[in-house]
Amino acid sequence: MVEDNDTFASEFVLLGFTDQEDLQVIGFVLFLAIYVVTLTGNLGVMMLIRTDSCLHTPMYLFLSHLSLLDVCYSSAIIPQTLLNFLVEKKVISFVRCATQLFFFATCATAECYVLAAMAYDRYVAVCNPLLYAVAMSPRLCLGMLAGAYSAGLISATIHTASIFRLPFCRSKRINHFFCDGPPLLALSCSDTRVNEVVVSAVVGFNVLSTTVFILGSYLSVLSTVLRVHSMTGPRKAFSTCASHLASITLYYGSSLFMYLRPSSRHSLEDDKVVSMLYSVAVPMLNPLIYSLRNMDMKKAMRKAKGRVLSSLSIRGSWSAERRGPPRHGEES
Repeated sequence: MVEDNDTFASEFVLLGFTDQEDLQVIGFVLFLAIYVVTLTGNLGVMMLIRTDSCLHTPMYLFLSHLSLLDVCYSSAIIPQTLLNFLVEKKVISFVRCATQLFFFATCATAECYVLAAMAYDRYVAVCNPLLYAVAMSPRLCLGMLAGAYSAGLISATIHTASIFRLPFCRSKRINHFFCDGPPLLALSCSDTRVNEVVVSAVVGFNVLSTTVFILGSYLSVLSTVLRVHSMTGPRKAFSTCASHLASITLYYGSSLFMYLRPSSRHSLEDDKVVSMLYSVAVPMLNPLIYSLRNMDMKKAMRKAKGRVLSSLSIRGSWSAERRGPPRHGEES
């Protein structure tokens, strides 16, 4: 039973962005390029942090996990979107839809707490630099990461269960490019007010609590920086914080707009555009934001480039030695 008015849908149809064939090709190429850049940038950041001993600090530990989360929740969304650009029947099973929402919600929530941990790291580094090594101990950092992932799992479980316990009898057609909360709630034929409150409360608590924590950390950073008389201190402090603030503004702004609006003001077409920001654009931009504005990352990239060039040079010399000198009669 897979008709549009079934009480229990066995599959959904993701309408995506457009039905026009020429635009489908453009969309596929665009999303594929974004996915390649996202994977290359974030995996590159993770590898760079792992291989460069100068980056083995709490700040870059958190950054590597931010990149890991970006890879995970991009991979939960974009491959299915790419497939839908290529096939005529854009279906996704009930189980795969629930799984997609669960993994997306887990990674998105965990990212909020990792961003908060990064803000606390910058607060300690700027406001209490002499106590940094003690305050940001490995045990505390691992505990903060464990808390971030645990919060992600708990929130995603509540989020997914509150939506997929509903009967979907209006339609199977999801006016979105992946299984997100608001468009799924719009399909239910039952009263969804309680479920909307639960979802908004979970998302609101995660986003607003981490937002308050981040703002408090950066207000303390700003207060400390303004008391510094030399120009070098403020510039260095702001340079380390600017990339983090840019990432936070883009991610939190789009998330708040998407989930905390009244249901009467929801426009599914607008939701798709906003979802593009926090689910597709932010994971792609994070490596660029953190790499281009971070001196330590730039130095690590130059060192990595030097190691690669040196390795290629040594390999070329070794190959030339194996070939030996030119034989008699051959050109030098």
